[in-house]
Amino acid sequence: MKKITTILVGLMLFFLIQNVIAQNSDYQKKVEILKKQKEKIKQQEKQALKLEIGEINKRVERGSISSSEAEILKAEVAKKRALNIDNRLAIIDNRIALLERNNGLILNDISGDSNVEDQVRIGIDVNGKPFEEFFFSTKNWKRDLKYDRRTYSDFVMAIGLNNAIIEGQSLDDSPYKIGGSRFFELGVQWRTRVFRNSNFMRLNYGFSFQFNGLKPDNNQFFVENEGQTELREFDLQLRKSKLRMDNLVFPVHFEFGPSKFRETEKTIRYSIHKQFRFGIGAYGGFNIGTRQKLKYDFNGERVKDKFKRDYNTSDLIYGLSAYTGVGGTLLYIKYDLNPIFKDAAVEQRNISLGLRFDL
Repeated sequence: MKKITTILVGLMLFFLIQNVIAQNSDYQKKVEILKKQKEKIKQQEKQALKLEIGEINKRVERGSISSSEAEILKAEVAKKRALNIDNRLAIIDNRIALLERNNGLILNDISGDSNVEDQVRIGIDVNGKPFEEFFFSTKNWKRDLKYDRRTYSDFVMAIGLNNAIIEGQSLDDSPYKIGGSRFFELGVQWRTRVFRNSNFMRLNYGFSFQFNGLKPDNNQFFVENEGQTELREFDLQLRKSKLRMDNLVFPVHFEFGPSKFRETEKTIRYSIHKQFRFGIGAYGGFNIGTRQKLKYDFNGERVKDKFKRDYNTSDLIYGLSAYTGVGGTLLYIKYDLNPIFKDAAVEQRNISLGLRFDL
């Protein structure tokens, strides 16, 4: 029994000694972390002072305060940051003294966790926000850089009627169905204010995918014949005949219209929400695919044929476009200056009219 007791006491002493050694090593690490924090505190306060002085300079540029008022404010923030350094370093020094005096054993020590650095650090504020959140947060960093936001981005979607202007013919004589021929457009645009102190004119630019469809009338379909693309009557009764041209274009528009001006100490904004606007411009790009779809009945069965061919359509796409409306809903028209079919005996040019939505 005495041997067992002796062994147990020995084990307890061994674990106690190991624990004391571990605690001593642990508190030494805490002290080293705290000492490193002192230098970080100085850097944080200096960087915070730099940001606050930058904000004061912006207010001078905007004319909201005078140069003499700015100098007074700069002196105040410099004094505040110097006092912050003294106070925060004193807190760190007291913490180190407390740890060393008690060999790291402090009652109710909240720094018992390994993450001492976060627990002993006292945060600072810049413009009412913690320094790390203000300086390192992507959101706040961008907001600081975008005091005067001049460029916005939108998704663009357009849909409407499509047809062709044919040399020597009017739209009334078009061989394509007026209601059945449609177009669809989807893209992205950037809108940049042209002048520094006015939002009356903006430059809109981006890229779009255009899908222009033509549905021949009178049971006709497209065929290639000796370098010419022409319409012929189909042998059977067609339920559907459609030629679709897919384009990638890069539109550029000058946009005009009023906007609502809002200014605060932190931001300048020009809003075109629910404002009248119109734009005029041009586009250029490439044909990325042409296909024809035919649907008809044969021997009592429904047949659907798809042909992905060149059909002698133009490779380069370029034209004029314009839009007008209120807010994000606009009346939209575009007209291809390039002919639909290359080297055609009679030139045809695509024209589209519909609605455009800036989302």
